Amino acid sequence: MITQKFRGPRATRSAVATAAIFTAAALTLSACGSSSASPEANSGQKKSEVTLWMYPVIKDETASKKYWQDTEAAFEKANPNIDLAIELQTFEKRDPQISAALAAGSGPDVVLITPDQAATYKNVRGLLPVDKAVEKDKDSFYPTTLEAATFDGELYGVPIFQNVNTAAYNTKIFADADLPLPKTWDDLRSAAPVLAKKGIAVMDYAGSPEQTLNLSFYPLLWQAGGTVFTDDAKDVAFDSEAGEAALQLLIDLKKLGGLPVDAATDGPKVEGAPIAAGKVAMRATTSLAELKQMRAALGEENVTLRAPLQGTVQATYGNPGLLALTSINKKDNRDAAYTLMSYLSSAESQKALNAAAGNLPTRTDAGTPSSDPDLVAMNEALKTANPGESSPVARQVMGTLAPNIQAALRGDVSAREALDRAAEEARGILQRSAK
Repeated sequence: MITQKFRGPRATRSAVATAAIFTAAALTLSACGSSSASPEANSGQKKSEVTLWMYPVIKDETASKKYWQDTEAAFEKANPNIDLAIELQTFEKRDPQISAALAAGSGPDVVLITPDQAATYKNVRGLLPVDKAVEKDKDSFYPTTLEAATFDGELYGVPIFQNVNTAAYNTKIFADADLPLPKTWDDLRSAAPVLAKKGIAVMDYAGSPEQTLNLSFYPLLWQAGGTVFTDDAKDVAFDSEAGEAALQLLIDLKKLGGLPVDAATDGPKVEGAPIAAGKVAMRATTSLAELKQMRAALGEENVTLRAPLQGTVQATYGNPGLLALTSINKKDNRDAAYTLMSYLSSAESQKALNAAAGNLPTRTDAGTPSSDPDLVAMNEALKTANPGESSPVARQVMGTLAPNIQAALRGDVSAREALDRAAEEARGILQRSAK
């Protein structure tokens, strides 16, 4: 794991050509940052110290480093009594890294996490409530972004951006085959054998455990009208008829040649993958960063974003990125941590970060350009986006379900057998966690 701590000389402008348009945006935050600083954080002589662990929201490493350097400088200028250290981490082994830090009592005051991680860490008393960080402008946030981080009536994460994924198509493939772009599961089944004759899979699927099920199997489960957990989260529900229908769709497509040969073990990457080589016609859950990679490989004019697929219902995955306050944070730095979270979740900060990362805002006053067709498509996708199903054992349940889905895709077991096996293991996890 490579950690970059921003201490020392700032990067030169020539080193960050790709980040140039974001630098000015980040620096302008100093003008608005002073309004977000709390009286407690700016009073007294001793500086408060706050450490933030940030993950690759901005995919380009050079652009990311430059952006967060400038953000750190702008924040400290606006809040001279707070010493901020932004430490860049990698997604690899993020859960073990954060869990180890919480257990050791040493690590970040503030960390970027997802709603299901918030549920997990809150359950082991690793997080502290952050309602105070948004108390002044709570009404400016989209309610769903706050709801995703609210547990037992308290907020455990300040949403600073929204991720959303939707369907991306290689339009040339469908045009050459004289096929309409698939909108439904039935459309997929119809197109699969036609494209298979050309050596092309209609849809990719990342069956590798490195891909979260939120971006692979769960959207299909939700499209079938199913859920991962019961409403009270005390039991799993993916072994339902809806779950079986979702997994059977993948099995059927695999048999029809509609998925890549290695779908059971493929990872989520675009570059170097079949979809970038024109051997796959669409990706059902696509981020803006992945869209950019697809266009670089296939041609700007050959790739388009559309609405999420529809089974029984239309659904996709989209969740807010949360700034969580860890139990490591000391009381004398508490207000400084609130100030940081308020600053980074402000409308001005969100506009700058969204421009740099290609994400969507969590506030109604940090709107996206309506003229950009990609952002229009993503905004539309948010209407059917599921932020994931929060449970303290959500990640462990994924860990039991993923290999059973792989087994079904390999043809080792049926959809029903795979789900029943996974459900039995998952229920054991739930029972142990309840003790």
